[in-house]
Amino acid sequence: MLAVLLRTCSVTATARKLGLSQPTVSRSLAQLRSAIGDPLLVRVGNRMCRTARGDALLEPVSSWLESAAILIESPEFQPASLRRRFRIAATDFGVMAAITPALPAILKAAPEAAIDIVPLPFEPAAALAAGDIDLAVSGLDYNPAQLHGRALFTDSFACLMRPEHPLATGDGALTLDQLLGCTHLGITVSDAEVERLDHVLGEVARARKVSARIPYFHAAAGVIAGSDLLMMLPLRAARTFARVHGLALRHAPAEVGTLHYTLLWHERSAQDPAVAWLADRLGTACHSSSE
Repeated sequence: MLAVLLRTCSVTATARKLGLSQPTVSRSLAQLRSAIGDPLLVRVGNRMCRTARGDALLEPVSSWLESAAILIESPEFQPASLRRRFRIAATDFGVMAAITPALPAILKAAPEAAIDIVPLPFEPAAALAAGDIDLAVSGLDYNPAQLHGRALFTDSFACLMRPEHPLATGDGALTLDQLLGCTHLGITVSDAEVERLDHVLGEVARARKVSARIPYFHAAAGVIAGSDLLMMLPLRAARTFARVHGLALRHAPAEVGTLHYTLLWHERSAQDPAVAWLADRLGTACHSSSE
């Protein structure tokens, strides 16, 4: 307010410019006069003029405001000049479905940036809050108050098996009895991931027989190809591995449910233009690849 008063030399003009009432500006001027120990503005005829102290304050106050504006205003974000290493947490499937489609375009737009993909921790919210990761791709529900999210896609489950498996030639989805009548190979990144997937699968997880667990998708596909084990995983991943490894695919029964994949970031990054840009690129590419 002081800068505007000194520039306009008018309570009325200052009130209009700042959207305040004249009494409010008059009270503020009185407080400024008391604090500075100078009238600042005096009446000369029918107008107000700055005192010598007011003249002396005009330039430094205006300069300070301009400097403060530079500090407060965020510079325009330019991906091409971005020099930063991002950390994105995801499972093997999360990388395949949500990050791989976007990565070439991201690195082309921001050639000086780098992206590290790290395993999805047991508590993504804590890792995001600590700044250990910038973004997380998750197929499970995380709703802490300080997390932001963008929906990526919803995926159902499918089962992979060797082409000679007794269930490989059936039509439509497996029945729940067929699914639970087979022995399974579980896919997991860690003990935490076993717990999460079993939570999504609910009663099905408790009823199915899992004879082995393995943390690597491609290695698991090799095990499936040489045995009568079933491997249940998200449909997008199942289609890819069925094609690459020559496996048969059957949809899981409806009782198994679906996974809702979300891109997560913390409140601490909500105003970070670089994180916002990266999240937008990932989300846009993911939606485009699913159409």
